[in-house]
Amino acid sequence: MAINFQVISYQGKARAGQLTTPHGTVETPVFMPVGTQATVKGVTPAQLEEIGAALILANTYHLYLRPGADIVEQLGGLHNFMNWHKPILTDSGGYQVFSLTKMRHVDNEGVTFRSHLDGSTHHFTPELAIQIQEQLGADIIMTFDECAIPDDRQIVEQALQRTHQWAERCLRVKKREDQALFGIIQGGIFPDLRRTSAEFITSLDFPGYAVGGLSVGESKPDMLKVLDLMDDLLPYDKPRYLMGVGTPVDLIEGVKRGIDMFDCVLPTRLARHQSAQTLDGRLNLMNAIYTRDPQPIDPQCQCYTCFHFSRAYLHHLIMAKEMLAATLISIHNLFTLVELMKRIRQSICEGTFDELAQQITPMMLEDL
Repeated sequence: MAINFQVISYQGKARAGQLTTPHGTVETPVFMPVGTQATVKGVTPAQLEEIGAALILANTYHLYLRPGADIVEQLGGLHNFMNWHKPILTDSGGYQVFSLTKMRHVDNEGVTFRSHLDGSTHHFTPELAIQIQEQLGADIIMTFDECAIPDDRQIVEQALQRTHQWAERCLRVKKREDQALFGIIQGGIFPDLRRTSAEFITSLDFPGYAVGGLSVGESKPDMLKVLDLMDDLLPYDKPRYLMGVGTPVDLIEGVKRGIDMFDCVLPTRLARHQSAQTLDGRLNLMNAIYTRDPQPIDPQCQCYTCFHFSRAYLHHLIMAKEMLAATLISIHNLFTLVELMKRIRQSICEGTFDELAQQITPMMLEDL
């Protein structure tokens, strides 16, 4: 078995667990920084370790196009290529094929699309998605799925059928025993389709399950209604991954509903747009009010940035267009979410999660 998962404590639907992989054990619930192109933007692997990141995500679509899975494989796989020797998860590229490519044709066989880099034509199939991910060598890999517009029932239903067929094909061609293949549940915002998808995907007995097709334009209440269904539909003893979701409020609300794993580009994207995340809300450090502000981003934060630098210094870096600004704010934003997940996990183990959620969530209403 490529992974082992066990729930060690719970409070309501919230779970604290341990996910053991070939590259180490991850305490859950966990937030995964996104390293789309074999790098978490703006930070080094050493800085990620200092932040406390335990598991990161890389992207199959992007690495297939550049530098190419063959090159990564020849250089010792993704762990060696990016010098990150803790666990890695790769998504299948399904979302990127549908979100980044304007010219594409989808049929039951797969997706023909034009690269967003140079316009070259490519054909992605479930079989190719698995082949690429086996070459990359991540600990956890994902089935190839079709992510559809969440509120168009006809399109969602068609995508659901393809996602199910493609999941079976992914299972058939997977060869590496040291990788865990997770199935993806689709169905948009429609409860009956989500139930149908969960029943089918769980019948294939994957070692873990992802909830896909959320945070793609639907309302927050619609997203939470879908998540409310999941606890009863997914096996208790296998990890649950909510794809592409990562505001502090989303983490709290997801954990409340039994989710174990999260990823999102938001922390580093905010940093590149001069925005720092705190549990009291976001700070736009470009604003002139920070010109002489001697405080750290968050006086309660213990990250490297807050320990060493003032808001005034970060404002100066931004105005001077120095690259260091994005790095220092990224360190803080990532640390904030990683540390929040540690607090959530501890509170579940101590039986105080409800109190923590009530304490933190009102501070972050802007994320709704």
